[in-house]
Amino acid sequence: MSNRSRKRQKISTEGTNPITDDLSKDDEERRLESLLFGTKYVPAESEGFSQQVAEAADGEGRQFQNLLDNDLFFVDDQIERDFSPDPSGSGSGSDSQTENEEEAEELVTKQKEPFAKTLKSHRKAPAWLDDSDPTSVSLSSKRLKKLRNATNEETLTGREYESRLRRQFERINPEPDWAAKARKKTPQTDDGDGEIEGDFNALLSSTSGIRQSRSLRSKILASGTIDITRLRDANQSAQNSGCGDIKSLAFHPSERVPVLCVGSSDRRVRMYNIDGHTSPLLQTLHIPSLPLSSQSSVTFHPSGSHLLLTGSRPYYFVYDLQSGALSSSDQSKHGLWGTRFDDPSATLQTPDPFRKRGRTRGAGVDESAAVGSHNNTSAPGMEVTAFEPSTGSMLAVAGRGGYVHLVDWKSGAGQVIGSLKCSNGGGGVKGLWWASPELDSESREYLTVLTGDSEVYLWDVGERRCVRRWRDEGGFRGTGRVLTGNGKGSGWLAVGSNTGLVNVYGADSFTPSTSSWSSISPKPLKTIENLTTPISTLRFNHDAQLLAMASKEKKDGMRLIHLPSLTAFSNWPTSSTPFGHVTAVDFSARSEYIAIGNTRGRVLLYHLKNFGVH
Repeated sequence: MSNRSRKRQKISTEGTNPITDDLSKDDEERRLESLLFGTKYVPAESEGFSQQVAEAADGEGRQFQNLLDNDLFFVDDQIERDFSPDPSGSGSGSDSQTENEEEAEELVTKQKEPFAKTLKSHRKAPAWLDDSDPTSVSLSSKRLKKLRNATNEETLTGREYESRLRRQFERINPEPDWAAKARKKTPQTDDGDGEIEGDFNALLSSTSGIRQSRSLRSKILASGTIDITRLRDANQSAQNSGCGDIKSLAFHPSERVPVLCVGSSDRRVRMYNIDGHTSPLLQTLHIPSLPLSSQSSVTFHPSGSHLLLTGSRPYYFVYDLQSGALSSSDQSKHGLWGTRFDDPSATLQTPDPFRKRGRTRGAGVDESAAVGSHNNTSAPGMEVTAFEPSTGSMLAVAGRGGYVHLVDWKSGAGQVIGSLKCSNGGGGVKGLWWASPELDSESREYLTVLTGDSEVYLWDVGERRCVRRWRDEGGFRGTGRVLTGNGKGSGWLAVGSNTGLVNVYGADSFTPSTSSWSSISPKPLKTIENLTTPISTLRFNHDAQLLAMASKEKKDGMRLIHLPSLTAFSNWPTSSTPFGHVTAVDFSARSEYIAIGNTRGRVLLYHLKNFGVH
């Protein structure tokens, strides 16, 4: 056994701090402290050790460690006080000295007033003072020991206690990089009173919510892959109610209103608050007399104040989002072409080939399907509609015989003020899209029309004149199915056919032309061949970087196209994406979300992270 001496037990005397008392420590303990804390190690036998112990006992060098920064500095006002006696020698010296002191104090007070005002201008007064705020806080509990700067601290003032808590929180939760960058980019202005206010302070004092500018959220997508995540279904609260097929989807046109309207075959329109989590149901509208039959059956007015409801009937309903009132197309219960709600012709009563003598149609036959099959032999419906996008003052409605009726929406009367005649072959008008007014120097309104013969008409609505007419490449009689466009960027126009092909054209396809080449067909930028069944849905996103194309004839028949490269994304959709038979697609106002409806009554909701808040 070694003859190593046993350590003596250190007993701290009363009033002595065992941590800072170097006299009670042996050489091994002080050597360990020097290795851990980087202090200078002085052996007990050396002369410097006694001097170090003496300085520690006197408290030299540590008398300022518990003071605040405000207690360590003072403001030098540079005032010279003259307390010299009266040069004349008359009068009492003490009286003259007192007078000089009073004058000097008054001068000091006057000199300090501007500086005090400057400090007050830079420091805002508190909104209120809470009497329940503690004036002093004890640090004796175990939870508050971590706030101590020294082991002998027992109490803190209220202000110092708040600063210690803030410091402890910042240690545990460091400031993220995006917050530091945003603070550096925050512009600040200095007014004449010295108050510095920036966008960050304005945001904290506002009640309008947090909104980022469009420039911060705009992003150029790269081709190949897309960052997308599936969320809970938008209509999960109504999936068990037997709503039937999803017929129409429409996001509110304003990015500040995250509302999605869903029209289904049970003749109900449900509104959901899209929050990315539960998407609660806001309201349900039931219109028994109006079967919803197309993607445009539920359409928001460009101002976002009204909701237009149309279908396979010659009348429409308007829902006012502010008042919550549902009104018909006319107070006298008339439709667009003089038909009445209670008129048998308005319900499209036609000879039924399935009805036997003495029997009526069975309950299993879909009425809306029968309506659509006899649409050309009875009163026209309003399946295809389009609002003028800039002001919403006019509504274009596809009618029978190749006619497009223009409805005055600005006056509120809902009267037909004009009609445009296209060819009637191939089933009449299949698609409507208002071309961007900026394409013309006179800011005229142009309407693009697709017929069933795959012919595209460009109409000058003001003059009621067709300024251009051309045929879709590869199209023939009966192949035209759907048309959509977007005037953002360089301008795009997409035409889908019943062969599954989608031709994508540039801005030259809907540009007004002279009579010399008005019948020349433009060449498509690319023909997309990802689908092989008839195209039923085409939809651009807000900045024309994405194109959603779908066919309800085939299961999982949907693709998302990257427009700048005109290629499909390779990572989505996958073979396990549960699309089903897609019937409707729509993007949100800023493309943060994409909603997809199918024949199973589900509205799939996906989050496009490329368009989210950065």
